[in-house]
Amino acid sequence: MTTVRTPPPPRLPIRDTAPGAAGGASPMLGRLADERATGVLIRERGTLYLADGEVVHAESPATPGLDVLFSVHGVLAPEVWREAVATAGARRRVGRFLIDSGRIAEGALELCHLGSLYDAAYFVLGPSSTPSRFRYGAAHWFGPLRPVPVAAVERETVRRRELLHRIWPDPATDTAPLRRAPLAAEPTVPLRQGAVLDRVDGVRTAADVSLALGRPAFHTLVDLRRLAAAGLVTAAPVPQPLPPPGVLTQTSADPDVALLRRLRDALEAL
Repeated sequence: MTTVRTPPPPRLPIRDTAPGAAGGASPMLGRLADERATGVLIRERGTLYLADGEVVHAESPATPGLDVLFSVHGVLAPEVWREAVATAGARRRVGRFLIDSGRIAEGALELCHLGSLYDAAYFVLGPSSTPSRFRYGAAHWFGPLRPVPVAAVERETVRRRELLHRIWPDPATDTAPLRRAPLAAEPTVPLRQGAVLDRVDGVRTAADVSLALGRPAFHTLVDLRRLAAAGLVTAAPVPQPLPPPGVLTQTSADPDVALLRRLRDALEAL
């Protein structure tokens, strides 16, 4: 008698239906680490890629990507980065390609990638108003380089959150458009904070300033909170929508006689 074995169905994405949990971290992340899961955790402000239950990559719209950080600081020319993605992206080995081809030293790339990972993870693991989702088997095109335990990522995220709170407890400057406080004379600030202050124009957010400077986004948050504590920067007020023109909201005392006549004529013609 021949036994036919049916392969198990593929694992379906799972959802975390408890957004905004204590500490702001995804409740499912610890479970994924325990089961040594591989895939991508999708949250409101970005994604975490896991391999065997450890974090191998993180991305967030609030943070500059590795390509921006490399280009601004002259680590890699933009064309070198594009070559690496085109050559090794489909095989998910962009990081290894950069190292093996001699474009960058392994230690330097690991250090840059680790800083970028923690930077994005801070925002990914922040409080969320939407459910998290996990897709099993998904992998990032950059490829694994130096995996980081989930516990270490969560611990660093909490440390950074507490640091910002100690500097200035109001988080409004983290996400809102920023403006300079109206002062007769601004005090002298360190060069690093001065570069941030120079880009505060009433329109840019912290993420915009970070991208313009090519700096890790969390470092920009630290500088902005210090500037806010010094009274130099505030969150710009959110513009209120204008009321509709009065002509649209006022009722007319005189009906449009010509319109009524046209309607009457049309009805009589039926």
